[in-house]
Amino acid sequence: QVRLVESGGGLVQAGGSLRLSCFASGGTSIFYAMGWFRQPPGTEREFVAAIAYTGGSPDYADSVKGRFTIARDNAKNTVYLQMNSLKPEDTAVYYCAARQSSSAGYQYWGQGAQVTVSS
Repeated sequence: QVRLVESGGGLVQAGGSLRLSCFASGGTSIFYAMGWFRQPPGTEREFVAAIAYTGGSPDYADSVKGRFTIARDNAKNTVYLQMNSLKPEDTAVYYCAARQSSSAGYQYWGQGAQVTVSS
């Protein structure tokens, strides 16, 4: 059974940094790519970043380009999201997700990690 577990969320002042981690277990060999999404208060969930297991350039939402970096450690079955120059509008619940192919949707989701950026 596939399971994704996020960690590393918290409270930070604007301009600060946080790193989120997502540990995947239970059959990660089926993954094509993993990504990060977020859901700000009162809004819908939105894409943040994604990275393929087999290489290629990561993909980022315009709102985080140049500030956030997604990276993976296949040996540790872990994907990271390094968040720098955080802004209050980055406040959200951040979710880790995985999908099995480039044409499939994200089928596996973590429980979410709260990130709060104070002004």
